Parts: sequence; C-alpha cells; structure tokens
Amino acid sequence: MSDAIKAYVRFVDRVNRYVGLFAMYLIVAMIGILFYSSITKAFFLPSLWTLEMAQFTMVAYYLLGGGYSLKTGAHVRMDLLYSRWSPRTKAAVDSITILFLIFFLVMLLVGGVSSTEYAIKYGEESYSVWAPKMWPIKVIMCTAIFLTLLQAVATFFRNVAEAVGSPIEKTYPETSS
Repeated sequence: MSDAIKAYVRFVDRVNRYVGLFAMYLIVAMIGILFYSSITKAFFLPSLWTLEMAQFTMVAYYLLGGGYSLKTGAHVRMDLLYSRWSPRTKAAVDSITILFLIFFLVMLLVGGVSSTEYAIKYGEESYSVWAPKMWPIKVIMCTAIFLTLLQAVATFFRNVAEAVGSPIEKTYPETSS
C-alpha cells in the first residue's frame, strides 16, 4: 500500500478514536440531564426540554461512536464460519463485505444531507412542546455518518492490505480482536 493510503488510515483511525472517546462521555451528560429531570419532576415544576434533550444526546452518542466501534471491531459479525478462517481469508472477505457498508453509508449520508438542508432552509422544529430546532442534531448526524464512512473506507484499505500480505500496522492497541 502507498504511504498516502497508510497515512489516511492512521489519520482516520486517530480522528475516530478521539471522537469515539468524546462520545463515550455523552452518556454522562445524558445521565445528568435525566437526573435533573427526575429532581425537577419530583420536587419542582417539570422541565419541558429534558426528555428530548436526553434523546438528542443519545442519538449523538450512538452515531458519533459508529466510526470508533467500526475501528475497534466492536460491531456485530456472524461468526459461524468466520472464526475458522485464516486472517488473510477474513481480510479478503471483509474487503468485499465492507463495500456494502460503504454503499449504505453513502446513501444514508445523501439522505441526511438532504434532510439537514431542509431543516436549515425551513427552520424545521420538533413536534413537541419544547419545539427545538432540528438542524443541530441533523448536522451532528451527518458528521457522524461521514466519519463512519471515512472509517469504513479506511477499514477497506486495511483489509485489502492484509489480504495481499502487507498489513498496515496499528498505532495503538485495540480493545477487541
């Protein structure tokens, strides 16, 4: 593999690592929001914004963690035959199957960008009492899908390199095999 591709893979891995680590802390923010909601409902006048804000935080957590989970191999895989294959065979098969994920992510990004443009152009609001603007969460959604797409392409390059016998070394330890 060329040095440019290796640099791309390492850069995308690094970016998704930091974004994924940031996303992990969104659970703490969501817990704080829900705790505040519980306190205000029990002792004061309930807030209108807390449940929807917790949902937005969960969406950001889930989507921003996509690239990181793809990078670390924390996604679901059908392991019936896969576990018996050699690393090079696994990489060859993964090189083909990741193309389906890339296609899906491109379609998802196209739809997300279209939806985000609509939300910005027409000032789309949620159909709730709080009625927040929808564009901020949609921008986060598109950013997360884009980062996951970049990671899928990096994974494709990593799999092809391993399948041809010249794997791209990892710059830090992974959390899963």
